[in-house]
Amino acid sequence: MESSTPTPLPDAGQSRHVTVLVVGAGQAGLSAASHLQRRGFLPLGPSVFASASADGGTVPGTFAVLDADAAPGGAWRHRWDSLTMGTVNHIHELPGHPVPPADPAARANRVLPDYFAEYERMFDLPVHRPVTVHRVEHAEGGGFRVLADGGDWHADWIVNATGTWTSPHWPAVPGQRSFRGRQSHTHDYRAKEDFAARRVVVVGMGVSATQLLAEISTVAADTLWATRREPHWIDDPAPGRLAEAVQGVDERTRAGLPPASVVSATGMFRAPWVREAEARGVMVRRPMFTAVEPEGVRLPDGTLWPADDILWCAGFRPAMRHLAPLHLRTPDGGIAVVGGRSVAEPRLFLIGYGPSQSTVGANRAGRDAVRAILAELRPRR
Repeated sequence: MESSTPTPLPDAGQSRHVTVLVVGAGQAGLSAASHLQRRGFLPLGPSVFASASADGGTVPGTFAVLDADAAPGGAWRHRWDSLTMGTVNHIHELPGHPVPPADPAARANRVLPDYFAEYERMFDLPVHRPVTVHRVEHAEGGGFRVLADGGDWHADWIVNATGTWTSPHWPAVPGQRSFRGRQSHTHDYRAKEDFAARRVVVVGMGVSATQLLAEISTVAADTLWATRREPHWIDDPAPGRLAEAVQGVDERTRAGLPPASVVSATGMFRAPWVREAEARGVMVRRPMFTAVEPEGVRLPDGTLWPADDILWCAGFRPAMRHLAPLHLRTPDGGIAVVGGRSVAEPRLFLIGYGPSQSTVGANRAGRDAVRAILAELRPRR
């Protein structure tokens, strides 16, 4: 049920101009597309591409959605099989369509892609896929030129919703390339059986690190959990703690600083899998190792912990290399964003970035981006 028929690109001879181009069809991108459609923008698929026009005033504009994946579901398509609906973080519904009830034991990488596919069909949102956007640059006469698989596009506005899944973060540690064992990232994880009877180092804090450590430890010969900071465990999230953390991330993005980890502000929730692993003596944090050596990792006390695998659960960075030609980065390494909108390029919205990384935040950011675009289009008509 997950897959749907890919929407092919129009023929090279047809017009490729849209008022708004949405890049990415995960939670944030589909939210933006839904709000565009609800506000009267015409979604352009192959059957209407040549004839549709906003010039007659019947619609505020046109839009198209590009997605690099071959089927609906965003990053959920690529999550590991043991991530179930009972262990996944809260999923906020897409606009106008609740997440269907699901068995807590059901695989998230099946339930949620099916939900996304149903949403695209139900609301008739034609997504052009698989289409990778390679480069976004300013176009002569205004707007943007978008270089993508199948040819170029021109857009007056861009809503970028490319998320983070395709941009895993690998911390730099001395000697990392000398390791003779395997190194992998959360992005690459498939099943605990891949680590059976092996000595495994798990690096990082947060949901992914603790979940994977807990399950790998049931089949591994031994595990070591290393983090840069001492975890701050919380048993019951205090009301307002998450809101305060999101506000802190918002302040950083407004200042052009790289978004910080929400976990560092909220603390780590002692989830059921954490308690179970603690009872088995697994959830014992060790300080970050000082170096990687061919046979293992060198701990701060000077001892060598022999290892077969290092699993880096070190998070992800925004997947925005295609935006590099726009020169949005500040000297501090971030992108200044206010209300989901780039300060340096006001016709570009970054949703799923900074404070809108959560599913509910992505929905709101998509809605707010469409409202802002409409507010600027209406005075011209």
